Amino acid sequence: MSGPYEKLIPAQWSEDADGVPLSERYGDVYYGAAGPLGQARHVFLQGNGLPQRWQGRDAFTICETGFGLGQNFLAAWQAWHDDPQRSARLHYLAFEAHPFRLPDLRRAWARLPDAVQPLADELAACWPALTPGAHRLDLADGRLSLTLWFGDIRRTARQAQAIADAFFLDGFAPRLNPDMWSPTVFSQLRRLARMGATAATWCVAGQMRRDLRDAGFLVRKAPGLAGKREITVAVLRPNLGAPLQRWRRQTVAVVGAGLAGAGVAHALALRGHDIQVWDPFCALDVDPSVRRLGAAALVPALSPDDDTRSRLSRAGLERAWARWQALGGDAQPDACGALVCAQADEQAGLQQQALARLQLPGSWVRWLDADAAGQQAGVPVRHGGLWFPRALQVCPGALTAALLSQHGITRHAVRVGGVQAAAEGGWRLLADDGRVLGTADQLVLANARHAALLLEGLVSLADWPVFAGMTAIAGQVSLYPSSSERRLPSCILSGNGYCLPPRHGWAVAGSTYRSGAADSVADQSGHHDILERLGAWLPAGAVPWLGRAAPQGWAGWRAATRDHLPIVDAVPALPGLWLACAYGSRGLSWSALAGDLIGARLDQEPWPIEHELQHRIRLR
Repeated sequence: MSGPYEKLIPAQWSEDADGVPLSERYGDVYYGAAGPLGQARHVFLQGNGLPQRWQGRDAFTICETGFGLGQNFLAAWQAWHDDPQRSARLHYLAFEAHPFRLPDLRRAWARLPDAVQPLADELAACWPALTPGAHRLDLADGRLSLTLWFGDIRRTARQAQAIADAFFLDGFAPRLNPDMWSPTVFSQLRRLARMGATAATWCVAGQMRRDLRDAGFLVRKAPGLAGKREITVAVLRPNLGAPLQRWRRQTVAVVGAGLAGAGVAHALALRGHDIQVWDPFCALDVDPSVRRLGAAALVPALSPDDDTRSRLSRAGLERAWARWQALGGDAQPDACGALVCAQADEQAGLQQQALARLQLPGSWVRWLDADAAGQQAGVPVRHGGLWFPRALQVCPGALTAALLSQHGITRHAVRVGGVQAAAEGGWRLLADDGRVLGTADQLVLANARHAALLLEGLVSLADWPVFAGMTAIAGQVSLYPSSSERRLPSCILSGNGYCLPPRHGWAVAGSTYRSGAADSVADQSGHHDILERLGAWLPAGAVPWLGRAAPQGWAGWRAATRDHLPIVDAVPALPGLWLACAYGSRGLSWSALAGDLIGARLDQEPWPIEHELQHRIRLR
């Protein structure tokens, strides 16, 4: 986030004399005498007119300040689940400065009634690593989203983008945690509110009620429970807030059927839209026995200051897990983990310094010395490195084919030569000779460097310098036969180049970068370059298959910007036109994330990343 990095400090489990979970940091309990579910139902659900207000809606969004032990969320989920007239979708975003680790959450949830346990188990199965920023979780077969914001609410509330129908104000008491109840926070909640939004809280402090009123809410007291005489409820003043936009199924044309286009098409099809993918050639055209041989790695970046690329790649890996792990066969990623090997002792020291500063959890990344790294990888390494246990090895061809096979996607094996805004709204797709190929309500250009060519007829590219800096970079990988009984390396090895664990009798090493090349070809020079790169940091003979036989190769193009960040954005002043391109060498990192970001913006869902990060990958 903007400003200096702030490490995330998890909550520590503690209880008062009666066994009620207690925050020693704030000196307050997590719920009152009514118990967690009783308090949640009376104060937050009834106080916001729920379940009645979500009934018959396409979608309903709740925003909570203070996720705590997650019991308000579980109560809301249970009420929504049990309501036959519930909204088609429920979105829930929650802010938490000090999230609990999963074992502590399980300890709290074990005390809840049996009816809640299946929901708690589903939440536990996708509980994220405790890293700063936004974390989107998909539950209830994708009909429920939970977007968690970990970090100081004074910063995270400014970064969140959503349109909320109801607010659960559940921080610790204002005298103990004043930042949670500040006018600054209330003004951000007002920014996030929909017309008619409501709020409820157990707190009745006079200053809190005055500040909530000053933020734009009509405030009153309501009856309390369990010895607490009153609670506070509120509704946004008339004519304030975002208008209600009813969901409608839209036809979305996606130009490009690579990782970028497939990620967008898949995300939008899951939301119920009608998707047309236009590309004369894609993974669906390749024989499955051939496309299953390729492999690539999804490894997050890490910088000492947790920069934009690090935060985006962290979110990208989380979305890849959420969207791809349920895929079957060769499309399902292999969660083998990755070792980002230090190239020298000096770099090893810098890696350790970065970890010490960031203090990210070991479940996300940790340092391994050379011996431990060698044991993890199954092959010797010289200097140790960063171990990312959730990194994925992916078969891009099989993955892309599976994403494009999602129900609701129609593929057209046709080249789009131009696009045109339709007078009646929406977009026309044109052939090279000007014929109309099709029409759509929304249009996503996901065709790498060729996106600029389609834009040229609509806008002046000089208005966006990012296109002047976009480069087509040729590259190749080497494919070696691997007949060893042992799968070595047993994880992704990454450094100056990479080696991947063998799959289906073949192993991949990569890769080359050739700017200014006229053609992208796999040649002996490229194979030699890859071996030379790897030989600089891998001991000779460490990887049994590397360099032992004449390799085959695969070559392709990358479209990259000068700052190596993608372009994922709506095109200004051209309603319904989107870009998802310039993924560079991180197509796997951005694919699922970009799809869900465009889907969230299109359907008015909470965004899965900080506003600041969207700004960095805007059309710029």
